[in-house]
Amino acid sequence: MIRTITATVNNSSGVLNRITGLFARRQFNIESITVGVTENPEISRMTFVVNVDNDRALDQVIKQLNKQVDVLKVRDISGDTIVARELALIKVVSTPQNRSEIETLARPFRASIVDVGRDSVTLQVTGDHQKVEALIDLLKPYGIKELARTGATALKRSSKSQSQELKYSFIQ
Repeated sequence: MIRTITATVNNSSGVLNRITGLFARRQFNIESITVGVTENPEISRMTFVVNVDNDRALDQVIKQLNKQVDVLKVRDISGDTIVARELALIKVVSTPQNRSEIETLARPFRASIVDVGRDSVTLQVTGDHQKVEALIDLLKPYGIKELARTGATALKRSSKSQSQELKYSFIQ
C-alpha cells in the first residue's frame, strides 16, 4: 500500500542520507521524495511516498526516524486530508505544424509551454499524481523526448475549526 510520510528535520548535510538509509534497511521502496527548506531556513521538510507491505513495519521506521538527532517531527499523513502536488517537465517532439495542437491539449491541464526548440516543446504541469499521469499519457503519441518529475510534496489540510479560528484572529 502507498503511504505518504512527512518529516521536518534540521537543515544540515547528511540528514537525507541517514533518513533514506533507514527506509532502505527496512527494504521500503521510496516511490518519490521531495525535500526543501521551510519558512525557517534552518529546517527542511521531507515528503516520502513509500510502498509498504504492512503498517507494523512502517510504524517501526517512524519510531526509528523520531530517534534521529536531526529529526524534529515525523508523521504518516496517508489517512489525513491533504493537499499534494507534483511538478513535471515534459519535452515533447513537436513540429511547427503541431505546436498549437499540443498547446490546446495542455490547456485543460493548466500546463504551460516553458521552452520551444526547433523539433520539440517543453511543458510544465503541476497537480496531483493522476493529473500529471493523464497529461503524460495524452502526450505519448507525439513522442516524449525527456521527462523530469519532482514526486509528490504534501501538507495536511487545515480543518474547518482551524480555518475559523484563523479567520476570527484576523478580524480582531
